[in-house]
Amino acid sequence: MPIITSATFKDTPTDFIVRENLDLDFDGQGEHLWLYIEKIGMNTAFVARLLAEWAEIGVRDVGYSGLKDRHAQTFQWFSLRLPNKTAPQMAFAKFVADKLHTNESIAILDEHWHGRKLGRGTHKSNHFTITLRHVIGDKTAIDEKLTHIQQAGVPNYFGEQRFGNDGNNLAKAQSFFEKLLASPKPYKPLKKDLERHSLLISSARSHLFNEILALRVADGTWDQAVAGDVFNLDGTGSIFTADIDETITARLAKHDIHPTIALYGTGDNKASQSALALENSVFDDNKNATLIKGLQKVNAKMLRRATRLMVRDLSWQWKDDVLTLSFALPKGTFATVVLGALIARLDEPSYAERSHKS
Repeated sequence: MPIITSATFKDTPTDFIVRENLDLDFDGQGEHLWLYIEKIGMNTAFVARLLAEWAEIGVRDVGYSGLKDRHAQTFQWFSLRLPNKTAPQMAFAKFVADKLHTNESIAILDEHWHGRKLGRGTHKSNHFTITLRHVIGDKTAIDEKLTHIQQAGVPNYFGEQRFGNDGNNLAKAQSFFEKLLASPKPYKPLKKDLERHSLLISSARSHLFNEILALRVADGTWDQAVAGDVFNLDGTGSIFTADIDETITARLAKHDIHPTIALYGTGDNKASQSALALENSVFDDNKNATLIKGLQKVNAKMLRRATRLMVRDLSWQWKDDVLTLSFALPKGTFATVVLGALIARLDEPSYAERSHKS
């Protein structure tokens, strides 16, 4: 249960700092210029377009690993494919000088040549420094809750960012699938639609996952094994099935492995018994029928995701009613989920109060 009654989040961009962690040795060769960029007030896709314009290349030749928050101070890598291995003549700072709005900034901090493009999901983790202001709650209880999170992790929900502003992506996914299912034609998306469709498909699968995880949170099994579970080896994409015995129970307690839930798609679910029955209670629910049939039509592949998120290197400090958190999370997980386990009401300045670009 959340222990902080309320707190203010993102009063300023530097209240939410994200640093992308890559484990990579640059070869100094090839046609890809990798840039380590600090940005404030701009989302990742907008920065990619700026870089493409600066380098006079197509946006498809700009690589980045993950999408970073607009309303934050973020540090992440981009790559530019430059076949002649020549950096743009105009300094980037001069190029963007007349393209930034108030409260927006961007700077190249480091650069390396490398033999390949930066692909999605290349980074290993993200490090967060988050400042919460006007925190209301008992400090002793908050410290105890943070210590518990430090030791036990939190349920690995997909964060609200996955579902768009006001959760609109899920409604869009429903409409998208309804149109697909109304046509007898097979699903063959145009290249220009791939990214948008991928977002809607991901939103649908994430919603179904969250519904199942909520059931496991309610019955207390989100960090415990149930019969028929499929387990994930911590820090990897490896999954396996096993009977529940003392070894499995001990490995769960040590956080060496975690239970998983299906990300719905075609193919073998791998779960069985009680675990499969719980997942099917959501997949077979009539209210989810359009999402299920739509995911089948687009031939989404069955995947699995851990039910538990371990919050690495968690530390915190107080200054009056201001609480600053520092922690690392693996790619594909959400800092807002960690905050949600701690805070009942998170107040964030409205979109209208911010700069309007990107």
